[in-house]
Amino acid sequence: MLKKELFRIIDANFNRSREGLRVCEEVARFVWNSPPLTKDLKAIRHKITEILKENPSIVKTLCENRDCLSDVGKAPRAKSEMRRRDASDIFGANIERVKESIRVLEEFFKLIDKNNSAEFTKLRFKVYEVEKRALR
Repeated sequence: MLKKELFRIIDANFNRSREGLRVCEEVARFVWNSPPLTKDLKAIRHKITEILKENPSIVKTLCENRDCLSDVGKAPRAKSEMRRRDASDIFGANIERVKESIRVLEEFFKLIDKNNSAEFTKLRFKVYEVEKRALR
């Protein structure tokens, strides 16, 4: 695998995971008024950011390899993405996005940093726990 493609995958999934967590955090905070869920979602988001910033050069490398203009996955959204019944639907869609993107980070970090890959595994299981609590 070329490094450019690896960095594009990592960049997209760092962004996707943190964006999804922020949406979930806002639902927990403003809709459900849940300090514990809000705190846990924020902590996971901050840990992902911390992993990203452990190596200052990676941020620059990710941005340099970003290629939004030719991204074949940026096509218009599926109709199902435009249908949300309520804030719980929004939370559900975004927590799924978070789990998937953390799994991608976990897998691709095996190629560059096995310790960080293991950290993503732990984070993914924390997300599973937060999701379970949120669904109660």
